[in-house]
Amino acid sequence: MTIPVFRPSYGEEEFQAVREVMASGWVGLGPKTAEFEKRFAEYLGVRHAVALNSGTAALHLAMVAAGLGRGDEVISTPLTFVSTNHAILYVGARPVFADVEAETANIDPRSVRRRITKKTRAIVCVHYGGRPCKMDELEAIAREHDLALIEDAAHGCGGEHRGRKLGAIGRFGAFSFHAVKNLATGEGGAIVTNDDDAAARLRKLRWLGISRDTWTRGSQAQYSWYYTVEEVGFKYHMNDIPAAIGLVQLARLDEMNARRAAWAARYDEALRDLAWIQRPAVEPGTKPDWHNYVIQTDQRDALNAFLAQRGIATGVHYIPNNHYDMYKKCRGRTPVCERIWKRLLTLPLYPDLAEADFGRILAGIREFGRSKGLNG
Repeated sequence: MTIPVFRPSYGEEEFQAVREVMASGWVGLGPKTAEFEKRFAEYLGVRHAVALNSGTAALHLAMVAAGLGRGDEVISTPLTFVSTNHAILYVGARPVFADVEAETANIDPRSVRRRITKKTRAIVCVHYGGRPCKMDELEAIAREHDLALIEDAAHGCGGEHRGRKLGAIGRFGAFSFHAVKNLATGEGGAIVTNDDDAAARLRKLRWLGISRDTWTRGSQAQYSWYYTVEEVGFKYHMNDIPAAIGLVQLARLDEMNARRAAWAARYDEALRDLAWIQRPAVEPGTKPDWHNYVIQTDQRDALNAFLAQRGIATGVHYIPNNHYDMYKKCRGRTPVCERIWKRLLTLPLYPDLAEADFGRILAGIREFGRSKGLNG
């Protein structure tokens, strides 16, 4: 059986939570969604969490709420899932690519500073693999130039930077609860903020711009049927089925992340003597949530093929976005990204990784190294 790169961790509690929602007769946006929003905001230490149907929706609404539009420039990273930069295009703005750090693959604040022009309105940072960016430096740049700092925390659920939860540091934080994420609801996302006015608007934007959603209207004693439409919005709301799963996953999140961290530490120790492999670096003063474990090696493609033949899946995260046809004209040279992406390989990592499978992975890596005369 093939060892996957990612695997969600579900148990009887998640199944029971779904059964309860199905039996309740209310499966749309409702009480479970509201409860999940409350608990997620409390977990992060923010005033508001607005639950959505994807991380892409969260990124899009972050751009809308930040007031970005046609003619604006947003500094971003090319080394990310395409949703990050699609969200910039959704509002008519233009991505400008900053380079990444060779050690962490996170956006490089020095490169960000060099990309700023009179048209720059925001910075988007991605916590690559769940390893926190240099948030102190990015916050300082954003304050200095009056820019919105938006965290793409799709990889960062539960991670910390100097005691602050990832996603809770910038003006807006965007989360994904996709099936492969640390908190996995199948599909889902959330945008978080401390801005009361922005949060109120976001709740309307996720429900087509309608002033009151169906659950809220139903709780009113009079005129429960009445609403108005205040602006063009989107069908981005979460419903109570993923919210119910999310409540269980949230209660388990720290424990699941601790298991991820334990496997990452095991990888670190086991690969320490292999000079042909560079292990993922971690910024001092931070606590990664270890969404994935990405090594760097000049043998990337050969190792990928070798492990695949032995039933071990690996991944490449990511093809730089400026390699895609639609992004080739975006401004910003990224020589470090161009160099390291060809060396990136994601190894299997998830809370329920079996000891025997971990042994198979390490044995496969060492067997490959011996076959190439690399192990020393």
